[in-house]
Amino acid sequence: MANVAHIVFFSLIGGMFSLLGGVLLLSNKKLAEKLQAYGMPFAAGALLAAVFLDLLKDGLEDSPPDQVLAAALIGILLFFFAERFLRWFHHHHQHEKYDPSTSLVIVGDTVHNALDGVAIAAAFLVSVPTGIVTTLAIAAHEIPQEIGDFGLLLSKGMKRSKVLLVNIISSLATVVTALIVFGLGKTSDVPVGVLLGLSAGFLLYIALSDIIPTIHEKANNKRLLEFQPILMLLGAALVAISVQLAHNYIHHEEAANQTQIQTDAAGIPHEEAGHDHDSMLELNEANEHGHSH
Repeated sequence: MANVAHIVFFSLIGGMFSLLGGVLLLSNKKLAEKLQAYGMPFAAGALLAAVFLDLLKDGLEDSPPDQVLAAALIGILLFFFAERFLRWFHHHHQHEKYDPSTSLVIVGDTVHNALDGVAIAAAFLVSVPTGIVTTLAIAAHEIPQEIGDFGLLLSKGMKRSKVLLVNIISSLATVVTALIVFGLGKTSDVPVGVLLGLSAGFLLYIALSDIIPTIHEKANNKRLLEFQPILMLLGAALVAISVQLAHNYIHHEEAANQTQIQTDAAGIPHEEAGHDHDSMLELNEANEHGHSH
């Protein structure tokens, strides 16, 4: 069962860990550019697998399909209109003395990080393994994205120390929204399946409208098959394997808990002869009495 410590730790990984790409850019530009080129297709595959094999699957098991799929659609539309607003803001402030694109990058990155926090918290509301898989998929796409954001801010004349500070503060939005969503999910009747659908919509939009078009744009059209599509398949395959392992672990834990519940005070399983229902009842009452103190 996930707790606040899980949320803080893994949302920091989803937010702060992604800064490694930007730090690498500050120290080794060529290596960072290679990481960005190869990391983007890997991230696209990882996100797509996380959406279809993990988030939507778990969401449909928790809530009615029409609610989950409607939430996914809302997630895509929300991300679209948020991006649209930022582009509109940029266009209508180009005439001003300062370069609005600097603020656009920072605000856009902060919104992006905040939505990542929603996805991480929603996944942990299902189970710890599901949360870990989702966090890793998010980190996979955040690292190459942060390289691009760092590069843009540096090209606008911002000092290296300020670029690093701004991105550290921006990454904390992941932790804040993750804690809020996790708290709401634990204390209210917010359907977890709806949150998972919303998160799936966010990540699906990122993969299909942002990362994959960038891969096509940078592709060598003279070649039918390049290394980048293979990395995309690799990202999908690794997440698919991770999801399968996570679900196997969950089912194993559920089976073990069920067996423990069906065992009486003498340690005799429910289905075996000699199982004492009275002693099982007494054991449960004793446990409840102990918890009350």
